[in-house]
Amino acid sequence: MIHGLTTVRTASIALLDRLSHTIQQHPKRITAAVAAILLTGGGGAFAVASFAPDPAELPVRMVNYPVESLAENLVLGQLDAPSFSLFRSEQVRSSDTPESLLQRMGVADPAAAAFMRSDTPVRQNVLGRTGRIVSAETTDDHRLIRLTVRWVPDDSGNFRRLIVERTGDNKFATRIETAKMTTNSRLAGGIINSSLFAATDASNIPDAVAVQVAELFSGNIDFRRSLRKGDRFSVVYETLEADGEPLSSGRVLSAEFVNNGKTHQAVWFQEPNATKGAYYTLDGESMRRAYLTSPVEFSRVTSGFKMRLHPILQTWRAHLGTDFAAPTGTAVRTVGDGVVEFAGVQNGYGNVVFIKHRNQHVTVYAHLSRIDVRQGQSVEQGQTLGAVGATGWATGPHLHFEFRVNGVHQDPMTIVAQSEAAAPVSAAARPAFDRLAANMRVQLNAAALIEQASAD
Repeated sequence: MIHGLTTVRTASIALLDRLSHTIQQHPKRITAAVAAILLTGGGGAFAVASFAPDPAELPVRMVNYPVESLAENLVLGQLDAPSFSLFRSEQVRSSDTPESLLQRMGVADPAAAAFMRSDTPVRQNVLGRTGRIVSAETTDDHRLIRLTVRWVPDDSGNFRRLIVERTGDNKFATRIETAKMTTNSRLAGGIINSSLFAATDASNIPDAVAVQVAELFSGNIDFRRSLRKGDRFSVVYETLEADGEPLSSGRVLSAEFVNNGKTHQAVWFQEPNATKGAYYTLDGESMRRAYLTSPVEFSRVTSGFKMRLHPILQTWRAHLGTDFAAPTGTAVRTVGDGVVEFAGVQNGYGNVVFIKHRNQHVTVYAHLSRIDVRQGQSVEQGQTLGAVGATGWATGPHLHFEFRVNGVHQDPMTIVAQSEAAAPVSAAARPAFDRLAANMRVQLNAAALIEQASAD
């Protein structure tokens, strides 16, 4: 028994000696192992400490290797600095001079300004041409390399490109080119806080697109009086681009407007073999009615134009019609297809046009500054009849509009709401329309997400 205890004691002492020796040789390894055990809290899985030599205790040797300098024997001023070009785009202003235009674009080049001042193509196509897109490429010290101006001269689908290019020291040359515009589409949206144009301005949507949206939904929404704060809209429209720069906007391809909680949607579709397209709801019903809701196109000017009170009636609304406030010269259009029954001067109406439509319907357009149609002429919906004026018994420029049914005056909005719609999408074209409508739903949803992200 004593012999057994002695053996155990001897083995224990030997083990402790080995542990003591190991701790003295590898203190950091033992500390790391103990820390790992404490951190794991006895979770059942332990890391095994490495007993390899400590890297910090290994010998370190410095190695030097000579490298030949690429700039040896050269001073800093003799080294070639990397060159680069600067680019900037602007719009021409009516008051621009060569100096003011170049300065606004960050160009400091008196020779270029002097050339532009004396160059006939620049004077004819750039200076004073408000809104034309101009871009400049300059050196890193702001001397002009190339100036490019782009504009749309007509409806041919082409654009013009004027280029002023440096050909040598203080020497420049000008050339004008013609190229085809490319068509693209853009998604946008907005929220009404005060007016349609304020919302489209905030979303960088062109006025021409805003007008199309207002005209498109005018049969359902009175954009002068019925908009509510919080109304929202989404729109997909064409952009006409030159060298990647948008020059103008095209047709609205699809649109959605939520007014007072009610959603209105429309999509442009042209049936195969048809001469022209039209707008439909996403269910395929035609948006075109027998009559337009207004003889004056909704615009930034007319939407905010104020008319003075009539000195006798003291009212905004005439007893036998509706007065549309607009500046002199604003185009007046027929609200529906018909024939000119009268075009001339009549007493208090001044210059006036009467249009006879189907079903004993007659529309009257009075106080015109000019008349563009003649008696007996056939006219189509939306065709220009004349322009707003103040002839006859009028104290300020406006259009007096009447809608008569069997000689009795009617509210135009009531007649429009009751008028029949054009034919829906045909059965033969329905599959193509459904594919287009599904695609436009996706794009309108994407436009709505863009609008929500911008609002946030």
